[in-house]
Amino acid sequence: MARAGRFATAEAVVTGDPQARPGNGRQMIIIRARAEAVGRTRVRVPVLLIAGDPRWLRPIPSQRVRLLGRFVPPRGPGLLAAVVIVRGPPTLLGAPSAVQRAAEHVRARLRAAVARLPPDRRGVLPGMVVGDTSRLDPALAEEFRIAGLTHLLVVSGANLAIVVGAVLGLCRLAGLGRRRAPPVAVLAVCAFVVVARPEPSVLRATVMGLIGLLALFTGRGRQGLPALAAAVLLLVLIDPELARSYGFALSVLATAGLLVLAPPWRERLARRMPGPLADALAVAAAAEVAVAPVLVLLSGEIGVVSVFANLLAAPAVAPATLLGALAAVTAPVSLPLARLIVRPAGLAVGWIIWVARTAASVPYATIPWAGGALGASTLLLGAVAAVLILRSRRLRLLAAAALTGVLVAVVALRVIAPPWPPPGWQLAACDVGQGDALALAAGPGQAVVVDTGPDPAPVDRCLHRLGVTEVPLLVLTHPHADHINGISGVRHGRTVHQVLITPRTSGREARRTSGLRTAPAEPGQQWRVGDLTLSVLAPLTTSPALSPEDDGTAINNASVVLVARRPGFSALLAGDVELEAQRALEASVPHVQVLKVPHHGSRSQDPGFLAAAHASIALISVGARNDYGHPSSATLALLHRLRTQIHRTDKEGDIAIARTRSGLTTVPRR
Repeated sequence: MARAGRFATAEAVVTGDPQARPGNGRQMIIIRARAEAVGRTRVRVPVLLIAGDPRWLRPIPSQRVRLLGRFVPPRGPGLLAAVVIVRGPPTLLGAPSAVQRAAEHVRARLRAAVARLPPDRRGVLPGMVVGDTSRLDPALAEEFRIAGLTHLLVVSGANLAIVVGAVLGLCRLAGLGRRRAPPVAVLAVCAFVVVARPEPSVLRATVMGLIGLLALFTGRGRQGLPALAAAVLLLVLIDPELARSYGFALSVLATAGLLVLAPPWRERLARRMPGPLADALAVAAAAEVAVAPVLVLLSGEIGVVSVFANLLAAPAVAPATLLGALAAVTAPVSLPLARLIVRPAGLAVGWIIWVARTAASVPYATIPWAGGALGASTLLLGAVAAVLILRSRRLRLLAAAALTGVLVAVVALRVIAPPWPPPGWQLAACDVGQGDALALAAGPGQAVVVDTGPDPAPVDRCLHRLGVTEVPLLVLTHPHADHINGISGVRHGRTVHQVLITPRTSGREARRTSGLRTAPAEPGQQWRVGDLTLSVLAPLTTSPALSPEDDGTAINNASVVLVARRPGFSALLAGDVELEAQRALEASVPHVQVLKVPHHGSRSQDPGFLAAAHASIALISVGARNDYGHPSSATLALLHRLRTQIHRTDKEGDIAIARTRSGLTTVPRR
């Protein structure tokens, strides 16, 4: 059925929490499930459901549903029978199991207990305790990733070790001996797994956490490595898909690092610093070094500040986890008491959030590295070279001299290189990946923002670097995900006064702009912010409004097209308009200095439209190694024939255009 792309009615049991993700212009809901009937045929195979109806967020794991969808082959190596593109809402065929109902009740009561905490803290604390990240701000999650603290946002072996360690400590205080305490700890582990959902990530974290506890409490680190090897074999036999899971590889490597690297490093560090500090540094460094090759393979970058961020966050992790777990246990019985308990937990989480944000804002918090197998191999070779250097006094001196020279060169470059943003910047194209986000200077600390990119974190960081604290006008050219999904990043810590949208919108941006004044853009309309004037060229309001079923071209052609002017500067911001809209606008395009090339430089460009602008600078906002082939070689050749300077965010990062005495200049951040 998948190979033929057929539609069918199926019955399935939900096996994981539904997850909302940005899709192609609309929210996409991903649900892991087990298909048990397709038509009249009984089956029992794993499937992945992709739905758009928000009612798909309601099913709870173990709940049986009926659905109608199109079956397509799965991509990648996962053990899936099919991916099902679901139409319409689910039909619930029964209630979830008693265990899952109880678990959902605990999670819901914990969410209610943290509801009075500040927004960031109420999003992080449930994630640390039970893996519930439903309220986590994506921008904050990205900052945790850059700081190397992502493991704190999910259920990990460290979380479990803290909880079980506390249970064993309470058992000892209660007078339970070594024989009676372990069964209580096992019950605590079972309860923890149920509440956090018995998903593969939780199960592997449970096993790795128990192995770490075994080595810790027995004092026999040598027993930990055979136990780890046995656990790996057992888990892969139970769930063969783990053999190709990067998350599983990271868990195993981190645990191995704690067993193999941490003990000798702790001993050496303890000779030069207090014991607790030596323990914390050895553990953080061992885990980071062990997982570095896989992280480089995945991301193509090396975290520089992660060890120090983990050291700073470590004192608050245990209080936040333990108090959060206590609140989760208390909330079903007494919500007011649970709200009191989460207050000090919120303070601990606040410290962790501050560490994450501070570390993420450090220059060169991550440094680029080759990705894939090449990056992992070169990093391993570098580690071997570092070990050899550390064992030779002469090589250590040479390496120290070389590193000193590199450090001096980097500092000198930072001093000599022009600042970013440059003084007098007029327009900045933020590097948000495959999407658009532009900022027009509108006064001290102010900028008009045009589109927001696909994710909140990149546009938030870009506006922070630009010093923008107030957005008089936010323009959303059209309701595609790569232009509107970063709205929360623009709003983060900033005042947004008004939003301008296409009058032909299907309303997809409404959920993200709630509480903001919104107005439709009309041709001929003008907006003035300080000495900046924005004139609306498109879209034409005579066309019918869009619907969610419209294809990408129709939505692109509904883009708001703006002309921005101030003394000594002009720009045409063309959204994603394609051939049809470009040809309709060709006669009304004014001469400008800067052109934001439509639709990320795709092949759908009208030569007359680009030529009519007479722009000397062309900006292309595009993601590196994107799947769309943007920018098109034909478009680049056309711009070259028009004698236009081409600047691309995938090559140059954030790009600022500044006004100088001799005209406009571009200053890339990279």
